[in-house]
Amino acid sequence: MSEVVASAAAAVADIASGSRVAVGGFGVCGIPDALIAALAASAVTDLEIISNNCGTDRIGLGILLRNKQIRRVIASYVGENAEFARQYLAGEIEVELTPQGTLAEKLRAGGAGLPAFFTPAGIGTPVADGGLPWRYAPDGSVAISSPPKEVRTFGGRWGERRYVLEEAITTDYALVHALVGDTDGNLVFDKAARNFNPDAAMAGRVCIAQVEHLVPAGAIDPAGVHLPGIFVDRIVHTGVQTKHIEKRTVAKEK
Repeated sequence: MSEVVASAAAAVADIASGSRVAVGGFGVCGIPDALIAALAASAVTDLEIISNNCGTDRIGLGILLRNKQIRRVIASYVGENAEFARQYLAGEIEVELTPQGTLAEKLRAGGAGLPAFFTPAGIGTPVADGGLPWRYAPDGSVAISSPPKEVRTFGGRWGERRYVLEEAITTDYALVHALVGDTDGNLVFDKAARNFNPDAAMAGRVCIAQVEHLVPAGAIDPAGVHLPGIFVDRIVHTGVQTKHIEKRTVAKEK
């Protein structure tokens, strides 16, 4: 059974320095902003963050970056975050860049109890062969690079193909955002905000969900549940989320 927690600060209070944390969201869409803000207000440091990216300079995980609370990131891309790029290239943080679909499956596999899987994504690139810069030295040289991964050939519908072995990801904690949650922890995500949230939630040994609308157990149609409460340990009602825009683009006046 999920525990309903009174505040975001109380929900993340036991996350310790050095913890491994999966965070849902994509850019600034569907991010657990209240939980991230609560972490930013705490004294935790040396976090390893697993998320699609790190938000923007001043929204979402970018706040933790700016506070120097993150030691290592596993993500798909640097995105619109100039501070993320600066810290990476300056050797201040370690970054393991991972193909987006592979990252989603690594999280899902971890939550499903699968230790690893084979995928064709990354074959013939440094993703499989090794050599991706994980950490730069202050002089711009590569201090730590990715190791090569196991590659095997399998037959199938499209004939023989080469596949790379990717290990699943599990984390100490997961932070996610949902539109609706009930007191049993069942969650419903809003359209594109479903993105990485379910996968991150499954991967966390302790999953903490912030919800815009908290309803009694049984109020959500079982057929409409996106993530069963079995994956959610704590739930906090944070109210309607501010809808951020990562990159505003408008048409020119005619």
